[in-house]
Amino acid sequence: MTSRDTGRWVIPKGWPMNGKCAHEVAMQEALEEAGVRGSVEAETLGSYTYPKVLRDGVQVVCRVQVYALEVTDMAKNFKEKGERTIEWVSLDEAAGRVREPELRHLFLAFKQKMADRLAARQAKRVQAKQIPAE
Repeated sequence: MTSRDTGRWVIPKGWPMNGKCAHEVAMQEALEEAGVRGSVEAETLGSYTYPKVLRDGVQVVCRVQVYALEVTDMAKNFKEKGERTIEWVSLDEAAGRVREPELRHLFLAFKQKMADRLAARQAKRVQAKQIPAE
């Protein structure tokens, strides 16, 4: 999705919220900014930094913790609908669109993690088929 102000390609993110764990905040921001619901992993994929210009013009460096969210539903209406461009693209395409090198690296590392999980599942299926029934 794009940011509301500059139009650069970003992921949903937000500030910490009282009473919510970081992964819960990530899930809420994904709904508010991109209209997606699903199951979020509690363990971070990693983090990246980016410069943010605050309303008063002060620039600060923000560190963003990134969490995987398995999307199960898309909302028809959500808080920031129409304020951003949202597109579903491959991880390779997403990595090419973002400006932050650390975020690019997280996308590619996530792609490898998903490939490894898929290979492990396929290996288990093959192994299960090779065990003779008694």
